[in-house]
Amino acid sequence: MTPVGPIETVSLFPELHAQLIDLLKGVAAEEWERPTACPGWSVKDLTAHLLDTQTRRLTFQRDRLPSLRPEQPINSYDDLVDFINELNRQWIVAARRIGPNLLIEFLALVGPQLCEFFKTLDPDQRAAAAVAWAGETVSANWFDLAREYTEQWAHQQQLREALGRPGLTGRRLLYPVLDTFMRALPHTYRQVEAAEGTGLAFTLTGPAGGDWALLREQGQWRLFYGRPPQPAAAASLDQDTAWRLFTKGISPTAARGQTRFEGDEALASGILNMVSMMA
Repeated sequence: MTPVGPIETVSLFPELHAQLIDLLKGVAAEEWERPTACPGWSVKDLTAHLLDTQTRRLTFQRDRLPSLRPEQPINSYDDLVDFINELNRQWIVAARRIGPNLLIEFLALVGPQLCEFFKTLDPDQRAAAAVAWAGETVSANWFDLAREYTEQWAHQQQLREALGRPGLTGRRLLYPVLDTFMRALPHTYRQVEAAEGTGLAFTLTGPAGGDWALLREQGQWRLFYGRPPQPAAAASLDQDTAWRLFTKGISPTAARGQTRFEGDEALASGILNMVSMMA
């Protein structure tokens, strides 16, 4: 086993953006109103949301416009989620006045600027926002950007599925998503007690899959690549089930039927409760 390290995603954003623009240019007029996996959002709404998040990054991080102030104090994780959801809702309502062609043009303008901005950030410096779903209050830029990459990938995947287009499920683009998602494991297991030295094994199968492990050290769970030599428990699920589970696209109950357990199932099944997104 080896300790997990930073995930490099900056070089992947241009490719992901190009795939998005190519996808959107092929959307027929009647397809824009198709429902997506995001409740209440059409293909057009979800496309507008992608424009929103990218515009916010450039406005508040690159151009340093003062951050929006929440109407209510943020005292908890749920308060933060509520604030983000309200920002998303406001934008979607307003963006319904924007036509598909303009949405594509705006994304074609904003996306490359965002890719260039990401190149200017020191990956090891403190990020503008912490990755809260991993339990962090301070994050490095590399983790914040990896989180951004997972969100852009997941939303584009949702668009592709709504439109019946092939997904971006090859190893190059999907493995960094799964690797980022798995960084939520120590936080997910934070209240699970186990003897010192206990090892848990987690395998995601498929072309973009891999092996991760949790090891109990000094009263905390630490994340590693690889597999413990004698794990107390193990869980294995395919990459498709995994990304849907971690983004709340399927329920833990549905995912359990697609997961193979070894050893202490109660211990290994904690992964079914992992959420790697702000929700």
